[in-house]
Amino acid sequence: MTWQLSWHHWPEYRLLMRLDKPIGIYLLLWPTWWALWLAAEGMPDLTMLVVFSLGVILMRSAGCVINDYADRHFDGLVERTAQRPLAQGRIAATEALQLFILLVALSACLLVWLNWQTVLLSVVALLLAAIYPFMKRHTHLPQLVLGAAFSWGMPMAFMAIQLQLPPLVWYLYLANLCWTVAYDTYYAMVDKADDLKAGIKSTAVLFGPHALKVIILLQLSTLLLLGYVGVLAQLSAVYYIALVCSGLAFYYQYRLAVSSRAGCFQAFLNNHYVGLLVFTGIAAHYFFVSG
Repeated sequence: MTWQLSWHHWPEYRLLMRLDKPIGIYLLLWPTWWALWLAAEGMPDLTMLVVFSLGVILMRSAGCVINDYADRHFDGLVERTAQRPLAQGRIAATEALQLFILLVALSACLLVWLNWQTVLLSVVALLLAAIYPFMKRHTHLPQLVLGAAFSWGMPMAFMAIQLQLPPLVWYLYLANLCWTVAYDTYYAMVDKADDLKAGIKSTAVLFGPHALKVIILLQLSTLLLLGYVGVLAQLSAVYYIALVCSGLAFYYQYRLAVSSRAGCFQAFLNNHYVGLLVFTGIAAHYFFVSG
């Protein structure tokens, strides 16, 4: 395969990696930081913080690239994605594959700072990131696979810091899985009409008129699971205040989503603040109470 990546195409690669839309980085970074702070019981080692943060950026970028590669014949049929570089033919499919390989290779370089047990777990992360874009062809639950991928940094963080996977990390994993399916269903609701025409499957299509009710149930499950995480980690009241504020944010998202399709997209974006709130609650506990 001839090497086709060119620096002159950087503006298109930037769009392909969604570096102009960092919301995906935030939604992946906050849960990873939740896990790092919980595993370290406070501020993690700087090396771990840098390695996992860079890993989030690189793997999210790689995920966007392989997603657009998988959807290159469908994105042109969806209003929101019709102008993407691959859909418009501004770069070749081979270039996208090579960019994906490069990003994964750069991510792999970060593994030299992690123990071998965490390196083994990283194989699962790569597998989930690679198969997610193709799931919408075969199942109405691609958001579930996305949630599994977006949550996998949590067991990796605990293994890197504690060399074990306590029950707490799996409750945290399930909480983030529920949260991810909820907010990505908001995202899928934006494209629902176009997806139906193109034959693309999603939870928005599966849940149909009950989508908002299911989202509420998923968000309540997220809060309950995060509450139990707080019990297991013996977190203080400041953390539970953050969860209450997150619940209010979820209610605000519902109010946005019932208004319009554009409101669903704003509800999706608002989840950045939920991630920030939960992280603030965890960090504040260790800084003010345990510190």
